[in-house]
Order: sequence, then C-alpha cells, then structure tokens
Amino acid sequence: MENSEQCEGQVAFALQEQDLSVWLPYHLAFVSAEQLQQVVVHFGSLRAGLAASEAVWQQAGILRENQLASLLAADSEQKVAAALAWAEKDANHTILTLADSRYPAKLKQIADPPIVLFVKGQVSLLQDPQIGVVGARNASRSAVQVAESMAAELSQKGITITSGLAAGIDAAAHRGGLKGLGKTIAVMGTGIDRIYPAQNKALAHQIAEEGALVSEFPLGARPAAFHFPMRNRIISGLSEGVLVVEAALKSGSLITARQAMEQGREVFAVPGSIANPYAKGCHQLIKQGAKLVECGADILQELEAHLADALLDSPAQQETAAQNDLFGHHVDDLSSEGNKLLSYIEYEPISLDELVVLSKMPASEIQAQLMMLELSGKIEALSGGRWRRLG
Repeated sequence: MENSEQCEGQVAFALQEQDLSVWLPYHLAFVSAEQLQQVVVHFGSLRAGLAASEAVWQQAGILRENQLASLLAADSEQKVAAALAWAEKDANHTILTLADSRYPAKLKQIADPPIVLFVKGQVSLLQDPQIGVVGARNASRSAVQVAESMAAELSQKGITITSGLAAGIDAAAHRGGLKGLGKTIAVMGTGIDRIYPAQNKALAHQIAEEGALVSEFPLGARPAAFHFPMRNRIISGLSEGVLVVEAALKSGSLITARQAMEQGREVFAVPGSIANPYAKGCHQLIKQGAKLVECGADILQELEAHLADALLDSPAQQETAAQNDLFGHHVDDLSSEGNKLLSYIEYEPISLDELVVLSKMPASEIQAQLMMLELSGKIEALSGGRWRRLG
C-alpha cells in the first residue's frame, strides 16, 4: 500500500512539468492522459521519455504504432515551434496543460481529459459554471429560437454557454450566450486556427473577442469524423449539465448526452412535436430520465444549489456574491452605482450601448450592476440585450 501511494505521488509530481515544449510532442502524438501516466511510471518523467530511443519505446509497449511514429517524426520539432509561436503571438492565445493551474477543474475530473488545450480568448472563462447546449445542425426555426432564448436567459444569470460551433443549435446557443453576463465557449473539432463551418467565421471571431474558443487538436487540424465525439466529451466535461434542443435518434447530440451521463452530469431535453424526426432524440432522452425543460429557469431550479456554489467561486461573480443570492433573494440596499444606473432605466426597453452613453460608466460595471438590479427585482432582461424597469 505504501509503495502504491509513493508511486502515485511520484507520477503526480512528474506530471507537474511546466515546459510546453515537453508536453506538445505527446499532444501531437494524441497521447492520452492515462498513457501519459504510464510514460511517467516507466521513464520517470515526460522529458526522459522524449530522450528514449525507438527501441526502448517499442519495448515499453505504451504507445500504439501510429502514436510512436508521430512522437518520433522528423517534423515534430517544427510543429512544436509553430505551436509555441502561436501562443506568443497574442496575449489572448493560451496553451494549457494538465499541469497548469488554469486548466478547468471539472474537465480534469473526467476519465479521459485532453492533456493539452489551445484557448483563444478569456481563459479564465473555462473555470466558470457552464451549461452545454447541443442539437441538430439542420434545426427547425422554432428550435433555433428556443436554443438562443434559453441560452440568453441562462447567460443573463451568469452561466457560461458551451457548445460546438456547428450550424443550427450550436450557433444559436453561442449567439444567446453572447447576450448575457456568462458569455460563451466554443469547443472546436478542428485546430483552433481553422474555423469550421466557414459560415460561422464571424461568430467565431466574436466569441474569441468576448468569450473563448477551445480546441484539443493541433494547429491546422482539419475537420474529421472522429474529431467530433472527442470534442463532445469536452463540451459535457466542462459543463454542470447538458441541454439538448432538437436531435435525431442517431446524432452527435445523443452521443454528447450519453457522455454527459457517464461523466455524472445532468441532462436536459426540450420536447417537440411527435411528427418531427429531430424531436425523437429528445423524447428518447426524456424517457431515459433526462429532465424535460421548457425554459432556462427549469435548468436553474434543477441545479440551483450546485450552480449557486459554483457561481460564488466564479471570478466574474465575486464582487456581487457577498451582496446577493444568485437565485433571486432581494437586495434592499443597492450600491450608489446601482441606484445611478436605475435612474436611467425606464419602463421602455433600453440597451447596454444606450446606458453606456447616458451613465458614462464602463460597460463591465454596467453589466455587473444590471445583474444586481435584475436579481433584486428592480428590472427585467428582455431579448436583444435590453432591459426595462419593473417598479
């Protein structure tokens, strides 16, 4: 028992290697977290494994033949250098490893976490409480509206919306997430420098500016069929729960839902017409125990205690957490900034841009105060990023 604990401690210590140039060759070879631990046990460290000969690696039997070929490939150093150059090019470019303290804690808990993540945008967003939203690419107009509306409702409460940047429901979820405080994370099935589908390029640019793009795939990686189930486990792994809006019986959305269940996440499904083939997947999930939901409030109610704790730990919510309960306890004493902002909000809808002009306050401060005012029952959030006074 003592030797086992000592071995585990040595593995954990060896995996604290911070040098990206040591991690990236294993990443390029698609080495899993489990295999990475085996490397440390066998060689003593990740760095020592890189120095080992092909014969020694073959004798170790840790990697598959194609993985070993990638690890030892002549162009590996060039690809590592390109990745490092990408990270240094822009302050919003980040490469996270399992050893990085910024690596999302929930994702680290799944059975097969990616050993490296490329992030373009706000890396701190990955630690915030998230709801994954998935569904059909060829979704009906009503389903797209439902996805965007529910995502916006959740985002207004500070929940980050995580999806896969696909057409249809994914894109609608991202648009909704961008309307609120929580923003959105897009988990990609390509290299982070390659947007797919092309129709979502403008949306991806906005997400990179206001939220975060995430990929576990090397730079330049093209879309491939096996990439998307891998991407899906990250969507569910980052999230507190997964919402499915319109999905066929055989679809990637149901794969994501199954992965969510395996990871111990909650699954929510929006019902639809029995005549709609894209609703049958949601109906099957509901029969299997998924929570039937009709609005974002249904999800918040189901996860209330857990999400409240998570949001209190969120950097974006720390300023307001001491004054307010996330789920609607009234705030009797508004801050001077809150009262000032309230004076500009009438019974007619007003937008964030208009409030910036009128109040001369920073947009970030306005968003924080709007959340306080909404939770205190003074105002309500409307579609299109607008607010109005309630009383």
